[in-house]
Amino acid sequence: MTLSATPVPILTDNYAWLLRDSNTGATAIVDPADAAPVIEAIEKAGGRLDAILLTHHHADHTAGTDEVRSRFNCPVIGAAADRHRLPKLDDAVKDGDEVRLGDAVGRVIETPGHTRGQINFFFPDGDILLSGDTLFSLGCGRLLEGTAEEMFDSLRKLAALPGDTQVCCGHEYTESNARFALSVDPDNKALHAFVAKVEQLRAAGQPSVPSVLAEELQVNPFLRAPDAASFAAVRAKKDKF
Repeated sequence: MTLSATPVPILTDNYAWLLRDSNTGATAIVDPADAAPVIEAIEKAGGRLDAILLTHHHADHTAGTDEVRSRFNCPVIGAAADRHRLPKLDDAVKDGDEVRLGDAVGRVIETPGHTRGQINFFFPDGDILLSGDTLFSLGCGRLLEGTAEEMFDSLRKLAALPGDTQVCCGHEYTESNARFALSVDPDNKALHAFVAKVEQLRAAGQPSVPSVLAEELQVNPFLRAPDAASFAAVRAKKDKF
């Protein structure tokens, strides 16, 4: 495994993700919404940036893109479907396309639901999933533009990835998601153990992510929904929680 992913805390509860291929030194930043801390993290990591990856168009994932691009003169990669509302793209990608970072090769996964044009990036070398606002630890994104059926199908795509996949999501929502998860799945022993681990991490000032997909499949109420109708019911409960 040569690819690593490091969370960069930005804004109130967002994460940008700094990717680095140890074989070549190539780096990328995912969803640089706040330029100053992102630039600082890149400089601390050696001052090299080879690409900016965008998961979706919301400003809390894209607002710092142009400033970061200007500073490091690197290409911006995002969804072709959202080209009209993303920062100017150098590489517009769609489902199944490849994204290269040094020796690491990632795959684009279209995951509509939170937004129409949401994409995720999966890098098998490192088992890294950049899930944006599709899949959170113990949660999933609100259905702002898509349907429950679309989001359920998107989550099924992610659930089929290898169990040791690191879920590198866009927000530090895990503690609040835990309260809801416990309310709908109170007898899940794995969930109680998972929440205790999260509480220890947060009490120590550490990020709760990345989480591991195999664990999420045991504890995340949205991944545990057996069908789209069940998913829609859980999502509706969460929206009112």
